[in-house]
Amino acid sequence: MSNKVRLCPVADVKEGEPVGVFLEHFPALAVYYVSGDIYVTDNMCTHGNAMLTDGYQDGGIIECPFHGGSFDIVTGAAKAFPCQVPIKTYTVAIDEGWVWIDKPGEPS
Repeated sequence: MSNKVRLCPVADVKEGEPVGVFLEHFPALAVYYVSGDIYVTDNMCTHGNAMLTDGYQDGGIIECPFHGGSFDIVTGAAKAFPCQVPIKTYTVAIDEGWVWIDKPGEPS
């Protein structure tokens, strides 16, 4: 997994409780558990300067704590105004109980 970056243990990620991950050379990341699967997105709302992990997760939707806009966790699509620009999503791999994503600039 030399082209991957280890984020956090899978056991730390629970339904409805996104986990913030802060690594050097990466934007702030959010790790989510949704219906048995793990997803990773940027943690910063594209509308305002707010960490999405401070917001409310309802199933596959994360609501920004600032203005109540929301995003689809799986696709990154903006789902509720005032959010209009999608958040970045990452391809996730699970290995030996850890959540991994591709290094920046590396092909999947």
